[in-house]
Amino acid sequence: MNKYEIIIYWSEEDKAFIAEVPELPGCAAHGETQAVALANAQDAIRLWIDTAKEFGDPIPEPKGRRLIVA
Repeated sequence: MNKYEIIIYWSEEDKAFIAEVPELPGCAAHGETQAVALANAQDAIRLWIDTAKEFGDPIPEPKGRRLIVA
């Protein structure tokens, strides 16, 4: 399980659910259902990280949610 934010939305143009990972540039996937798009996004994250490691590129740390206390 990864800790990166995944945004899933319906694309009328593509007729599919799109899953984008904003913290990893260019990392996105799609699927016929939200569940399939999510599973494909998790695979895409793994591949994105593997490729970054292979080329020595930096891998952003997951931001997660931040608690701001005033």
